[in-house]
Amino acid sequence: MLDELLGRARLKERIEELEDENRHLKRELDAESDRRADIETERQAAERRANRLDDRVQELQDRVERLSGSDRDLSVRRRETLRGDRLTSVLDRLDSFETGPEGALTAFVDDGPLPDAVSDAFGDHASLVSRAAPCFVFTDDAGLLSVALDPPIEPDPFVTWDDGFVFDRSHFEPTGEFTLALVRSDLFAMGEYHGRERIAFHGFDSDLGRNHSKGGFSQARFERLRDEQIDSHLERCQVALEERSTDRLYVVGEGTVLDAFTDEADATATVDATGDPEPALDDAFYDFWTTTLWAI
Repeated sequence: MLDELLGRARLKERIEELEDENRHLKRELDAESDRRADIETERQAAERRANRLDDRVQELQDRVERLSGSDRDLSVRRRETLRGDRLTSVLDRLDSFETGPEGALTAFVDDGPLPDAVSDAFGDHASLVSRAAPCFVFTDDAGLLSVALDPPIEPDPFVTWDDGFVFDRSHFEPTGEFTLALVRSDLFAMGEYHGRERIAFHGFDSDLGRNHSKGGFSQARFERLRDEQIDSHLERCQVALEERSTDRLYVVGEGTVLDAFTDEADATATVDATGDPEPALDDAFYDFWTTTLWAI
């Protein structure tokens, strides 16, 4: 009764309410502390996993760099451009190589995966063969000789072990009778040869319009007319090739026009031969019958 008169009862109720609220807040605080502890534990575990992954990534990057570095460190012992008498001399040496039965490997490899026999024969240096492909490769079971040559005339891929190197010299140098034709969009030159000796020649120019400076319809019309002129020139080249007297035909020149001759030519190649027809054909002959040697 006295507490009610003095207002103490209301204060006591308020104190109890505040104490209940305080206990509730403590429980929430404890729960939040537990939750934060769990979060911190999870965060620390995540950091450890991230650190392990970072270490693994770095390890793999280091391994890639080591492997890439070792491959980059590999290089051919020597590289040489062969033509004329020098080419003949090198082929003579390869042709004279003798060893025991199945002691000499000869292969022609293309741009695809290396045959197992070639990879095994060249071992750690097989990647150098891949870089040189398409090419002939020559090596022996004692590792005394190991070279690659890119031929002007590419055969079908093959691999063989024999007591000497097996190859056809006509893949590397001019032999017998053949026709070599140089075709540009504005020029044609054709020579018939017996070995290195030219025994017949035919050539002509085609006048193509110069670049048009205007745009719009005039430019489009100019380009269409120029394409028609090139098509007419290529038809004229086809007619000239039909007059040749040899079976073998090699066509060289601008890469943009060579597709028109792939069906009838035994080989095609892009060459940079400019000037008038006859001297341009001489340059094309020189470039076509050139081989690169890599000492592996």
